[in-house]
Amino acid sequence: VQLQASGGGLVQAGGSLRLSCAASGGTGGSFGNYFMGWFRQAPGKERKFVATIKWSGSNSYYADFVKGRFTISSDNTKNTVFLQMNSLKPEDTAVYYCARSRLLILPPKPSASNFGFWGQGTLVTVSS
Repeated sequence: VQLQASGGGLVQAGGSLRLSCAASGGTGGSFGNYFMGWFRQAPGKERKFVATIKWSGSNSYYADFVKGRFTISSDNTKNTVFLQMNSLKPEDTAVYYCARSRLLILPPKPSASNFGFWGQGTLVTVSS
């Protein structure tokens, strides 16, 4: 499975960005039963969970610090997962990574170790 994240950039506080993660290779069969997730990593900090969604769109979970601001969604026809980010804050500045879960089940607040395939990351910078 290859994952390609895109959509990052520079935005002012209060603005919006939409990240995309395109999946290719091995997306057939049971792929729809896995979870796709977004994580972020600020300089000098550990990678943090942001949001996850079952590829079929039936389940989604969010980190508390993005609830009400970020929305994760999936488009199975395009093998793409999106992260709509609204009301961005300077503390949202980080490299954002998409990933696919190792297993078909996840805890509500998964960690990076629950995911096995990673994209290359896309940088989001929010200016104050």
